[in-house]
Amino acid sequence: MKIAAKTGSPPPVHSKPARERIHTRIKSLLFAALGLLLFAGLGASGFADENGPATLPISASAPDFCLPGVDGETHCLKEYAASKVLVIAFTCNHCPTAQLYESRIKQLAADYRERGVALVAIQPNHPNAVRLDEMGYTDVGDSFEEMKLRAAYRRFNFPYLYDGETQKVSQSYGPSATPHLFIFDRERKLRYQGRVDNNPRERLVTSRDAREAIDAILADRPVPVAKTPSVGCSTKWLYKEEGRQEELAEIESKPVQLLPANAEELKSLRKNPTGKLVLVNFWATWCGPCQKELPDFQTIYRMYGHRAFELVTISINYPDEKPGVLSVLNKLHATSRNLLLGSTDIYSLMAAFDADWNAAVPYTTLIRPGGEVVYRQPGAINPLEMRRLIISNLADDDYIGHQAYWQTRSDK
Repeated sequence: MKIAAKTGSPPPVHSKPARERIHTRIKSLLFAALGLLLFAGLGASGFADENGPATLPISASAPDFCLPGVDGETHCLKEYAASKVLVIAFTCNHCPTAQLYESRIKQLAADYRERGVALVAIQPNHPNAVRLDEMGYTDVGDSFEEMKLRAAYRRFNFPYLYDGETQKVSQSYGPSATPHLFIFDRERKLRYQGRVDNNPRERLVTSRDAREAIDAILADRPVPVAKTPSVGCSTKWLYKEEGRQEELAEIESKPVQLLPANAEELKSLRKNPTGKLVLVNFWATWCGPCQKELPDFQTIYRMYGHRAFELVTISINYPDEKPGVLSVLNKLHATSRNLLLGSTDIYSLMAAFDADWNAAVPYTTLIRPGGEVVYRQPGAINPLEMRRLIISNLADDDYIGHQAYWQTRSDK
């Protein structure tokens, strides 16, 4: 999945010809079969995640790599030859568990750098294998360009390398989830693989497994526990691209609805009694900037719509222009809540929503439950900034502590 250079937005969803989908499915199945053949020889000591490769066994040598980093350089295994310990952390952008561990991985790199420990992070996921509904806790996906955005935003203090295109290096290590750490001694023999510590909620941590392993290796002692499970999002191997295609087909199969809105409905929308975070976008068919950003709104809805979030698009076209409005929405497969001003008295309807609005479009507001406006923008939005604002205002649900992560300053 690529992003727009200006905003870092995931692209709008477009349909593929049936023949291309068949080719993609065949390619994914062949890739999975090849992966099984390549890594079946690792034996029962490895761990297989669905159709993914087995995990590198303890005492195995570090598989070689040369991968592009977000710093514009290519990083290879040999450049860390002088390090007493090498930590390879497989992590990614989209996974909320990986996000909760970002600061701990940064601290790990900082605390041990002067003791001869090198830490390198590798992003193993194929970006096209991540479903949009798996991106409900992230601002960006797992493409190389989006990795640069995350690394800059969170000021990573370690090399962040991309292996999502071919996944050859990741296949040789076999990370089952993100994050998943592999720690090697001076001879580059694997001494530990698994989690950073024993709880994604940092305040509940009682066992700092990665630190204990590093300390043991530096002291030339046996690692207390060589293998631990690693909780996180499963690695997105290329064969999972089929799930992404199924998701897009499901989106395209849903009907697009366009309903009229009266003054009372607009007043209620502004007060937001829904209990959800609501993003409202006013637009018109004759507005070029409006149509340019409409795909970004639909992508946002597909990312966060399964959480306590709602997107409402409101066309300020006249009621008799409904066919043209519906045509635009159908092309986008806009399955969000879509409204059209219900009368020709458009100014009074717009004032019912916001009496201070000058009626220019596009016009966007983000409203918390109970009516608190946290964002008001006449003119086009910045999709990347909007996504960050949305997830920082969504209440914690499945991942307690995730909201705090997004409300923390990016330079921390």
